[in-house]
Amino acid sequence: MRGLEGKNVLVTGGSSGIGQAIAVRFAEYGANVAINYLTTPDEAAETERQVQDCIRRLREQDVKDVLVRGDVSKEEDVIRMVEQTVSELGSIDILVNNAGIQISKPTYQLSQADFEKVLGVNLRGAFLCAREAIKRFMDASRGGVIVNVSSVHEEIPKPDYLGYSVSKGGMRNLTRTLALEYAGQNIRVNAIGPGATITPINRAWVDDPVKAQMVSSHIPLGRPGTADEMAGVTCFLASDDAAYITGQTIFIDGGLTLFADFRMPWSSE
Repeated sequence: MRGLEGKNVLVTGGSSGIGQAIAVRFAEYGANVAINYLTTPDEAAETERQVQDCIRRLREQDVKDVLVRGDVSKEEDVIRMVEQTVSELGSIDILVNNAGIQISKPTYQLSQADFEKVLGVNLRGAFLCAREAIKRFMDASRGGVIVNVSSVHEEIPKPDYLGYSVSKGGMRNLTRTLALEYAGQNIRVNAIGPGATITPINRAWVDDPVKAQMVSSHIPLGRPGTADEMAGVTCFLASDDAAYITGQTIFIDGGLTLFADFRMPWSSE
């Protein structure tokens, strides 16, 4: 894909799932990749395995790679990991805000701490990373690209996931506002909006035939997406092929945002 070879990319939450697929796809196009990840004691072994798997796949492409550990919800971590990316790769040309979490609870049972935790990672984290990347883009005076990994739930409400829905709604306007504010500096900001996607975090329904069918029944194309399909559109938005696109969310959802219940007329006519 045009314009990606030799570029330096930071992917947050890049050790597994969609983030890992994005990191590997950029490497396949010849980009150098910094992989952000966060290890907590209870998930350390699995996270490290995922990180090493991602690194192994990147190195098969003969590009530079660097691991940048950090919690995107913490300002000091974000500043440090962007500095590390620039120090080890030489610059930052592309930021992919992929790190995200969700907490499922009925809203009347949702604690303030859980609500703020989701917004801290999904929305504040995207803001902090974007702010630090934009500083670097402007210092280098050659523009840059940000791709935010949003969700169909920036548009479709998701009951029992209030924090997640609110964070993705906020990400939509984060994308649009930054795109407008920095278009004059040749900084493009777009987002992808994945629908139901096969990733490790979704194993609960992916591995259950009944639940998988329930999910697929709401998707006009009749199947969930893959992490690799999300990666392809992300790389396109970061490439020169998308040089005239900014401020947009591209939904990669098999038609989910078309409202599948309207596939057949159900009016009184």
